[in-house]
Amino acid sequence: MSITPYELSIPAFQRGFAVLSKLLDKAEAFAQEKNIKPEVLVNARLAPDMLSLAGQVQRMSDTAKGAAARLTGTDAPSFADDETTLSDLRARIEKTTAYLASVPEAAFEGAAERTVVLKTRGGELSSSGKDYLLTFVLPNFYFHLTTAYAILRHNGVPVGKLDYLGRT
Repeated sequence: MSITPYELSIPAFQRGFAVLSKLLDKAEAFAQEKNIKPEVLVNARLAPDMLSLAGQVQRMSDTAKGAAARLTGTDAPSFADDETTLSDLRARIEKTTAYLASVPEAAFEGAAERTVVLKTRGGELSSSGKDYLLTFVLPNFYFHLTTAYAILRHNGVPVGKLDYLGRT
């Protein structure tokens, strides 16, 4: 069986954002039920040196957009990291998934072999599209999804493994 870079990325991102949207729905319902300002959840973090829930969503978005652009040799849209409400986070997810849906599968032709250069604080990293997708993009995307889930769970939002798996 052969799996293309498109199949490994865009559908996985779309599914991850669908799961995240449902988690945010549960967070909003929880905040309303417990009379908690939703912004408390938006700003919650697992540790002082970790990103907040908003930061997790922003990094998921940036990771997915950047991957689609780098793997297709195109430019990704830039979004300001200014989300302060659950509605703002949902809008970020919607903009991101709309962009991902606009990237044609054919644009991923040759993506596995394409050289991808990633600029980091420590310098530039260069790898094949395949290695970039498998060793950086997917682990990073799921790290931020998992952390968003953990932040909500840690703050009492009634989510479980089936929610994370998209089975509820």
